Amino acid sequence: MSGIDDQFALFDLESEVAKTSAETPVSEEPASETPGTPAEDFTSVDVDTAQSDTVVAARIAETEDPPVEVRPWESLPVTEEADGHAIIVTAEATYTPSGVRLTGPVNTIEKLDKLLHWAALTPHGLTAQVWFVGIDSCAQLGWTIDPGSEDDVDDLEQLRRRAASELTQAIAATLPPLVSSGWELRGDPGFVVHLTRKVGKATQMVDLVLEPYVWTYWNKDFGWGNRVGDMGILGNPTVGTYLPDDDRSAARELGRRLAWSVNHLGTLPGPTPARTGAAVLDKIRRERLRTGKGIVVTAGGPIPPIDGAPRGDFEPPAGWSRVPDVDDLDGATVLVTIDQRAAYLASAGMLSFGYGRVRNLTGVEAANAAAVDKPAFGIWRVSLPAAAQYALPEKLPLPHPAMLDDQPVQTWLTTVSLEGLCAPIADGGMGLDIDDLDVSEAWVYEEQGRALDKWAKVLREARAVAVDTDDMAMKRFLGACYKGYVGRMVNPDMWTATRMQHHHQPLWRAAIMAHCRWRGRRVAMRIARETGRWPIRTMTDSWVYLVGEGQDLADDSDALGKMTLEKKVELTDEMLLSFASAETTHDVRLAIAAAYGSPDEED
Repeated sequence: MSGIDDQFALFDLESEVAKTSAETPVSEEPASETPGTPAEDFTSVDVDTAQSDTVVAARIAETEDPPVEVRPWESLPVTEEADGHAIIVTAEATYTPSGVRLTGPVNTIEKLDKLLHWAALTPHGLTAQVWFVGIDSCAQLGWTIDPGSEDDVDDLEQLRRRAASELTQAIAATLPPLVSSGWELRGDPGFVVHLTRKVGKATQMVDLVLEPYVWTYWNKDFGWGNRVGDMGILGNPTVGTYLPDDDRSAARELGRRLAWSVNHLGTLPGPTPARTGAAVLDKIRRERLRTGKGIVVTAGGPIPPIDGAPRGDFEPPAGWSRVPDVDDLDGATVLVTIDQRAAYLASAGMLSFGYGRVRNLTGVEAANAAAVDKPAFGIWRVSLPAAAQYALPEKLPLPHPAMLDDQPVQTWLTTVSLEGLCAPIADGGMGLDIDDLDVSEAWVYEEQGRALDKWAKVLREARAVAVDTDDMAMKRFLGACYKGYVGRMVNPDMWTATRMQHHHQPLWRAAIMAHCRWRGRRVAMRIARETGRWPIRTMTDSWVYLVGEGQDLADDSDALGKMTLEKKVELTDEMLLSFASAETTHDVRLAIAAAYGSPDEED
């Protein structure tokens, strides 16, 4: 099967549409359902006509009944970058992403087939897309399900699976007319229906994306149900960035977001944020292959065959809390949480990653390789010394999550952690010499470089646009993209297709996680020197403090990776009493959760 880059446009949309005012080919007219009834004109609006003052079809935004609540980003202008690459279907009509009405309702599979043929959508980074917005747009094609109530199951995952299975069956039952006209299915249909059609030696590919059923798609990028979790370009219902409830308003906002993605990321959005992140990198990769400039990674980098591999994350995120003492409570008036701004994105753009051939070193050769000024990217088997024998800060977590106070621990870690352990204590390290780590084995890459620098730059600049325009929906989408992509680097099941296997880079993820963790320790040490305040809890890349009046722990910088104020609450006497009476770290977490009014702090 040809790749998406081989997709063939059936005919040039703009030129063909322009000709319809003079002569519309009979073959392009959808058949009438009732004898004697004029056929609906799927080419009734062309680009020039749509821009004129006499156009009958209006843009989606020009509705008589404005939405009850318009969130700030929904008033941002809709642009045309995604036109020709995507179409939006509601129960009433079809539209370009910029809002030009194209046709009436697509209420039969035959009309859908004619729309796909006529539109001749082309890919942009990812396969061309037809988005169905609102449950009625799906129902009129027979794509309905009734999986039951969540009250009927003990595990909500059972309901999701049942819904996904029913959706697959419902869609499959309606597709014979598409198959008869030459379309083929790639995989089982569901929230996304992958269609392929041979056109001569080329391949036309279109993805049908069913917005109402996004919750049936299993992926950790999404939460369960259409209520919680991030749902990619569609937004997050929990934080209020999901599409509007009204179908036409939702179509307008979706069109804006599709164009925004094409304009600022250079690609249509993927079915999940992680796939969007991958698409951004693949577009960069294709350009580097074309020009011969820049690092091109052609293969995945699975974890080498090692003994004693860490369970779970190779480089675990920080997760720690402690019981505050009298000094912590003295003068404390505010509880704050500071967080590294776009931590993963910052580290991804800064780090040098290994790729290509990997070498196994043992014994003296491994120890010597670790002792150079800039060790190669890779992983190292070390013996972490017992922490109690070193003068480490008592009010910080141990320098590495695998470390213990009372005994040495053998483990594998990345080059980032190797360097972090040898950094001075004042900079968040442990002040070790390489000999203290007893390096016994290593796997190192022969080539390394900043393979994600351009990727991080694209996302960083897009994020800046979202911040400058108060586009919270796209800012959060970008966060989900880079977090999702970095998170899925570790999972080979995400990247089984040959053309996607270079995204499987668990050691890149491990290096990014370690880099964020060490950067946080370095900042915590600086804050302690400057303010005398120490954290009482840390979670991944955020730190919780009890601080005094006027103490500002956030960095005075907009750069990524710098500390920003995430949460803040004035401490009441009752809150202070909760912290003062805490006897366990669990009590501390409960006190933090109560102060913020958020049970999430207990996790």
